[in-house]
Amino acid sequence: MLKFFFVLLFAIVFQLKPALGLTFDTSDPSVSLLQNRISNNFSKKYCNAIQNGFSKDEAMKSAIVKTENIISFSYNPQKKWIEKSDLANQISLQVVNDCGWSFGLMGKEGVDYFKSYFLEIYEKTTPDKNFSR
Repeated sequence: MLKFFFVLLFAIVFQLKPALGLTFDTSDPSVSLLQNRISNNFSKKYCNAIQNGFSKDEAMKSAIVKTENIISFSYNPQKKWIEKSDLANQISLQVVNDCGWSFGLMGKEGVDYFKSYFLEIYEKTTPDKNFSR
């Protein structure tokens, strides 16, 4: 019930003052759909790990590795068109919407913080890989 309240509050705030810079430049709808599937997958894995008592670093590394493995074995040709920055934005927005309130991340500041944190851990965890390639 509390989660529903925060999600509703978050949605209302974004309706009153839409966040700038959270739109995606991807023009191909199939690329947007793939990004959406990736961000939903990552968010589920990250939020579940946090709820299961993982530290935020452990949860982040685990979600990155599991999501990277799924993408690596994907034969979807659209994955080469995904921009890392756009995907990081979408993942950050999804995580903040899904479970960010449980560890103090809300609004644009929360999305910006999670994005920089995600990119930092991503570079350390998989320096020779790229989510989209």
